[in-house]
Amino acid sequence: MMRPTTRLGGHDLRDGVRGPHDAWPDDGPVADFTQHRIERALRDRVRYRYVRPRVEREPDGYRIESPCCSRNVDPDGGVIDIARLARDESGLWRLHARDHATRRWVEQCASRDLTALLDILCADAARVFWP
Repeated sequence: MMRPTTRLGGHDLRDGVRGPHDAWPDDGPVADFTQHRIERALRDRVRYRYVRPRVEREPDGYRIESPCCSRNVDPDGGVIDIARLARDESGLWRLHARDHATRRWVEQCASRDLTALLDILCADAARVFWP
């Protein structure tokens, strides 16, 4: 019979010290799962379901890009930035939309609940993310 471990990464788990598993992942299975979760949510989006958006890993989160179907931003239908999800040190996720006119990211909302932000992104009732 195996005893549960009380040590992880040189830290005693009984003393309340956070182990390395609690840090924001730079890569590895947790980061991969988050990216997969975003990709899966995007399959159920309301707008432009006939294109395949791409989720790219960034140092503090994820950037979503997609071909420009409406031709509103890129007349040639090239790939444009759609949204950015960034997670800060406190665990708060921030959802940004791309302002293509000024070429900058504009925060739209923030939450600890990634699913809630993905719902906002995929519904995009005001066409903020999918122009």
